[in-house]
Amino acid sequence: MEASSAGSSNPTASGGKAKTHQPVAKDVNIFFDELEGVNSPSKDDDSLLHHGNLTSTSDDASRLEVVGEEVPDKNKANGLYFRDGKCRIDYILVYRKSNPQTEKREVFERNIRAEGIQMEKESSLTNSDIIFVKLHAPWEVLGKYAELMNVRMPFRPFNPFTAGAPCILVRCCFLNGHFIEINGRSRRSRRKIYYLHRRYKFMNRIEKQISRFRGWLPRKPMKLDKETLPDLEENDCYTAPFSQQRIHHFIIHNKDTFFNNATRSRIVHHILQRVKYEEGKNKIGLNRLLSNGSYEAAFPLHEGSYRSKNSIKTHGAENHRHLLYECWASWGVWYKYQPLDLVRRYFGEKIGLYFAWLGWYTGMLFPAAFIGLFVFLYGVTTLNHCQVSKEVCQATDIIMCPICDKYCPFMRLSDSCVYAKVTHLFDNGATVFFAVFMAVWATVFLEFWKRRRAVIAYDWDLIDWEEEEEEIRPQFEAKYSKKERMNPISGKPEPYQAFADKCSRLIVSASGIFFMICVVIAAVFGIVIYRVVTVSTFAAFKWALIRNNSQVATTGTAVCINFCIIMLLNVLYEKVALFLTNLEQPRTESEWENSFTLKMFLFQFVNLNSSTFYIAFFLGRFTGHPGAYLRLINRWRLEECHPSGCLIDLCMQMGIIMVLKQTWNNFMELGYPLIQNWWTRRKLRQEYGTQRKTSFPQWEKDYNLQPMNAYGLFDEYLEMILQFGFTTIFVAAFPLAPLLALLNNIIEIRLDAYKFVTQWRRPLASRAKDIGIWYGILEGIGILSVITNAFVIAVTSDFIPRLVYAYKYGPCAGQGEAGQKCMVGYVNASLSVFLVSDFENRSEPTSNGSEFSGSPLKYCRYRDYRDPPHSPVPYGYTLQFWHVLAARLAFIIVFEHLVFCIKHLISYLIPDLPKDLRDRMRREKYLIQEMMYEAELERLQKERKERKKNGKSYHNEWP
Repeated sequence: MEASSAGSSNPTASGGKAKTHQPVAKDVNIFFDELEGVNSPSKDDDSLLHHGNLTSTSDDASRLEVVGEEVPDKNKANGLYFRDGKCRIDYILVYRKSNPQTEKREVFERNIRAEGIQMEKESSLTNSDIIFVKLHAPWEVLGKYAELMNVRMPFRPFNPFTAGAPCILVRCCFLNGHFIEINGRSRRSRRKIYYLHRRYKFMNRIEKQISRFRGWLPRKPMKLDKETLPDLEENDCYTAPFSQQRIHHFIIHNKDTFFNNATRSRIVHHILQRVKYEEGKNKIGLNRLLSNGSYEAAFPLHEGSYRSKNSIKTHGAENHRHLLYECWASWGVWYKYQPLDLVRRYFGEKIGLYFAWLGWYTGMLFPAAFIGLFVFLYGVTTLNHCQVSKEVCQATDIIMCPICDKYCPFMRLSDSCVYAKVTHLFDNGATVFFAVFMAVWATVFLEFWKRRRAVIAYDWDLIDWEEEEEEIRPQFEAKYSKKERMNPISGKPEPYQAFADKCSRLIVSASGIFFMICVVIAAVFGIVIYRVVTVSTFAAFKWALIRNNSQVATTGTAVCINFCIIMLLNVLYEKVALFLTNLEQPRTESEWENSFTLKMFLFQFVNLNSSTFYIAFFLGRFTGHPGAYLRLINRWRLEECHPSGCLIDLCMQMGIIMVLKQTWNNFMELGYPLIQNWWTRRKLRQEYGTQRKTSFPQWEKDYNLQPMNAYGLFDEYLEMILQFGFTTIFVAAFPLAPLLALLNNIIEIRLDAYKFVTQWRRPLASRAKDIGIWYGILEGIGILSVITNAFVIAVTSDFIPRLVYAYKYGPCAGQGEAGQKCMVGYVNASLSVFLVSDFENRSEPTSNGSEFSGSPLKYCRYRDYRDPPHSPVPYGYTLQFWHVLAARLAFIIVFEHLVFCIKHLISYLIPDLPKDLRDRMRREKYLIQEMMYEAELERLQKERKERKKNGKSYHNEWP
């Protein structure tokens, strides 16, 4: 479900690795003047701030106004530039004048200007107490910190055919089977050049025939229009870490646009995180000022409005935000691939990787949904030929024992005909195949995602990218500032947490996790009691519809109540997980995120699936038999399965929970921000009118949007991972789960895109190489799914009892056949006989069953393999029970070992890195080394010629 913005499926971008020094934190000069003795006016002085007026300050504290020069009116009007219309706004800080943290803020802003960042301030049009601080990084600052941060930028390539020839000459290169002309002065010269192996004539003929056949086919509707998307130059060029010493190697047409907006904001944010606001070792960084309330918000600006009066097809896109809305976030393009390169350019690699993973997961759901739908349709087509369903529907003379105490009546087995047919739709001969397929599918999905991630990392220059040494969390520093030890990487002293302290905190945290899991089990226990009590209540209900379907009504209401409990407990779990994670005192932000993610996943996974596990593996398994029922607290009789089996209850549980959960998540993701933003716009409209609102500058509009979640992409990933668990863990009981997940994800992609583009402030573009700890969680779910599906098939469904009957006890016993004709008599063989007079007093039904035959019933039937009441051991287990139990255990062992072997074999056979990608990476590294050598040689030769012209001679000159 994704494609590059250029519309190509092959990777077209990469980067060579050049040796550069790693980014290091730079000590900044801090000015701690006596605030009372400063002659210049305070930056928070109200006299400098007026509605609509700008107050600019630079390194020399002078206003950024160009006197006598023409100011671009267009740049001034769009709200993306300073007052002069030339300096683009790279970052916005927001604070309130009434905030008491004035001293820290003034010191922080002076140190920002000392770093070379230019600054302007403006008061809000809607609230004079709100001040916007606009920041702009000049070229010198961008170049300096881009080199420190190892920002990769496009540079001039070297012609690999003629070593030593200048790049500006016209050359011919072999590309994709054709010779093309490459002009060093044109855009084409900057494209990456790959060498393909020579193909044989036979292969060329086949390719020509295939291309000719494709010409007759209709144009792929899912591909994006190449004319609409911009040519993202950096994805088609060789890139290398930016270096000011070798600046002549890089392609710089315009210094103002050389670094895109996302990169500029990331550089400014990097600077803000390293600027001090108070004297002291730990008094540094924007995050601390946001946490203590000195600043209310900090964000980069969106690139203008996402809507336009003109059509994008006729007038083009106004900006990248408008382009993203039209070709990605709009509902009209729900069937098209995602422009991942454009998403990465606008939001950064971390968010781009999330949408790449979501698109890949959605695309991989297509075969799973198709096979699941096929299994369901197979059940529909074979429904009339199912011998078991026929016998259930025709069993008018078989009277079943009541399923609850007193109020539940006797019932004919034929009354459960509908439930038997519905059960066959999900529990048929193709179920085992589908369970094996889904276990293999989960492995293939993860293995091919690793390959896809490698291609994306190569395409986005993330192969050689390494995360910087993370800063220590302020809470960790404050807690352990007295104990220090030397950091082996930076060589600087840092706070240290003793091993005993860390272990004690982990033990307390683990105890908290165990306690919360016990709370979940207690909630499930409450649901069990509700089911036990309610089934008798519904059986005595006045309405015949509910009375005749008491068990289904009990299951449906229990699932809805369970969903409400799940949503309420999720709020509690978030607070508990936050408390336990802070109690552990993780050292860095990534450690904190991983710890919090693991706790929240454990809590929500157990909370969401505990009732499903109960229904799948415990419901109706430990109820005893009529006359000797097992009871809860010696009072309530445990709930039994429906006469047609327990699988129908599991299907209802999964279907209702999955639909309700996904609907609620989509509402909270989009509906809640929409309502909040609508309320904000409504208040502005009432106070200032519609015309005044449209004239708001961009920073005012973005400030009124909702900020991104405090936990970043955590909620988005968690929702999809829990869905992945529903899709794989109990898929044998609900083959339509992949189809529901696919439909939800098609909507989810556009919902998330719409939310990021229109409802949220622009998040800071950050880099990442993969999806982090979520990949390990996906692998764990894949392993658990094999085990659970084996137990669902063996224990919950009737697959094994039917198989044992067909081969051992049916008409075809000993013949090696297991068709429908071999299942004749299965229903009668799976039911035991009970003497009605053996009922306990508290279990004896109020009705004597005389409505069936005109006289009181003497016997009734129940689902189990037990001896009749007049046998030497009344109600003892029959030999068939032990055969079925042995077959179930054997199936579980064989199924698990077989599927795990297939999974490991697939993991071994599929390499993590595609071979062609590995070859291209090696080739490009070689070409980059040659290019750098040739470029340096060319520069030295040029310098040598200039020296000769000037009449200067140097000895021992190279080359």
